[in-house]
Amino acid sequence: MCEGCRIYLDQMRTTVAVLGRFELDALAPDIRNGFLDAFRDWQRSDDRQRGRYRAAGDATRSFPRSQTALLVIDPVNDFLSDGGAAWDLTKTTVEKHDVVGNLKRAIEGARGRGVPVLFAPMAYTEEDYDDEQLQRRSGINRLMFERKMFLAGSWGADFHPDLRPLDDEVVLLPHKGMDVFETDLPDHLERLGTTHLVIAGMTASLCCESTGRRAMERGYDVTFLSDAIGADNPAAYEAAIHLDYPLIANAVLEVEEFLAGLDDQAGAPAAAGDRVLGSDHGEIGEVKEVVERAEDVPAHLVVARGAIFERETYIPLDAVVRRVGRDVFVNIPKLVVAKMPWDAPPSAVDDEAKRGPRAPEVERLYRSRDPSAWDARRLTART
Repeated sequence: MCEGCRIYLDQMRTTVAVLGRFELDALAPDIRNGFLDAFRDWQRSDDRQRGRYRAAGDATRSFPRSQTALLVIDPVNDFLSDGGAAWDLTKTTVEKHDVVGNLKRAIEGARGRGVPVLFAPMAYTEEDYDDEQLQRRSGINRLMFERKMFLAGSWGADFHPDLRPLDDEVVLLPHKGMDVFETDLPDHLERLGTTHLVIAGMTASLCCESTGRRAMERGYDVTFLSDAIGADNPAAYEAAIHLDYPLIANAVLEVEEFLAGLDDQAGAPAAAGDRVLGSDHGEIGEVKEVVERAEDVPAHLVVARGAIFERETYIPLDAVVRRVGRDVFVNIPKLVVAKMPWDAPPSAVDDEAKRGPRAPEVERLYRSRDPSAWDARRLTART
């Protein structure tokens, strides 16, 4: 593609987002055709890469140390120390789950295994409230404003004394809301070559959950550490850990399981006798057999019937995302396993049907309509 087309393409990306179509007639034919070719390439690439699973080529079912990062969100006094501005809200879950102690174990364990630890605190200045009016933006911003939480330079905004970053560790720019991806986090993850993001810290249903959702949408393999996360109330903790995280992430683990996963770099496949757990850490059953892929049968686990399920369960092998010791974790919560079509051995025909049609075979994406931004495709076909 010519350099002029490339420059024009960059300019028009914004235009298509706003207008949903192109004004092409004014272009010289060679520029127009070059642009249309480039646009098609960009559209395919952008659509496919936006949420592509970054660990797609990794079949180890472990945490590859060179591609894993531990993100510790808001490990600061206002949340974790007696006298902090939110301590009366967080005290119950922080003490019940020994969040400070488990965060310390996770941080030190990651450091000792060569896994980068990134710290994501908050800090607010007068300009955030006078100029940006953040206290009017949302309920959580109002709460933090009224309770004088995370004021820049204050003791409350400082790191808990047991959880301070080392001089050479990354401390991110402050997030002003609930999503740490709205800081310099993406730049650091790209620089580190991260594919597996492990999230811990505060609080369960707000910053940890929001950041985990964004990470998943960006293609990261997300794990939450349930005993290294606290919340502003027990109900919010339970809902996040047992209902939300298991669908957002690939796994919800405890700190010791995470560290054991870092130690097991072989990533051995599942074996008969392994215990199968869901992404909500609920026990599904015991592996009776591992069936290898054949011409007409996808690879899968046969989970024996027993006290938990009254029938054998056939779980696709690519649903296995972790193996820690003899525990195998699949990326479906136990709560919904009975709703999955796993009551019979899988077939190649059914496996193919799950994938849907190939993109060139689809006339309109939503059957009766295409996305409005795709109007350019129909214009392309007419030129």
